[in-house]
Amino acid sequence: MKAIKPLLSALTFFACLNGFSQYTEVINSNRPGVSKSAFAVGTNVLQFEAGPYMLTEKHNLANRKDNSFGLDFAARYGLLWSPLEINVEGTFQSTKRTYSNNLAEDDRFSNFKTLTIGAKYLVYDPYKNSEEEKPNIYSWKANHSFKWKNLIPAVAVYVGANFDTKDNPFTAYGVEGFSPKVMLATQNNLAGGWVFVTNFILDRIGTDQNDFSYILTLTKSITDQWVAFGETQGIKSDFYADNLFRFGGAYLWSKNFQLDAGVTLNTKDTPSVFGATLGASYRLDFHVDKKIDNANSAEEELEREMNSRGENKKEKKRQRKQNRKKQKDVDFDS
Repeated sequence: MKAIKPLLSALTFFACLNGFSQYTEVINSNRPGVSKSAFAVGTNVLQFEAGPYMLTEKHNLANRKDNSFGLDFAARYGLLWSPLEINVEGTFQSTKRTYSNNLAEDDRFSNFKTLTIGAKYLVYDPYKNSEEEKPNIYSWKANHSFKWKNLIPAVAVYVGANFDTKDNPFTAYGVEGFSPKVMLATQNNLAGGWVFVTNFILDRIGTDQNDFSYILTLTKSITDQWVAFGETQGIKSDFYADNLFRFGGAYLWSKNFQLDAGVTLNTKDTPSVFGATLGASYRLDFHVDKKIDNANSAEEELEREMNSRGENKKEKKRQRKQNRKKQKDVDFDS
């Protein structure tokens, strides 16, 4: 079966065609990039997203260089209702810090840069129950033309709790324990396989590292299996401020497995940043559509309907033969 256009772009578009469910036949991953889609993974879907990375940071004023290796990870689960998703996300990093002026000794440290548990809920879906968004099987132009309605985004809200250990080298001094995190996420599914996602985030609220950040992500489906993305992230707080840029792509290996790669850089030298990551996303699909009886998936329902139509045709054909035979018997008797 030919794969549907993958990942964040076309996957969420096909999800929107289902007015009663955000479940998609192929995996819908937040990777590549770090922004979060407005859409959930679907009820009874357990999804894992993770990737190792390397990061180099050079701080000219402090005469230091950090070489780091880490792992970012996420576990997502669709719970109770299709718009609801609970998740656990985090980043663990190990860093070697060296000083070029020899005024301080080299240092090594490691810890969780982030560790968060939260829930995301889709509060507005402009594509729900929309007849206009159903593909036109007769017109390529109709499917790829600009629609003003596409400028209205899907909107989701996120509420979570961070956990930071005491004396964490990646946080401001005194930041420890639990702290709130909130996010507003929007998503526009545009013509031609383009998708635009925005995130506006308040992190570690009420601490000495109360961050505000925004993320803007644009993805484009290249083929049925390849997608490219570009992303910018702005971070501002008393502890750290930066503007980061990310580029990369992803490959849909199968309907439940995705691979991705990307690079990160910035434009300043306090510090300069260069990073590279490889990642993968995998889902365990236990979704059963509540509106479908005796079917475990969209594919099974389609097959069941096709079989049903075939049986109905055979039954009608058999009845027509019987009616013709009865008519002949009547004519003969008369």
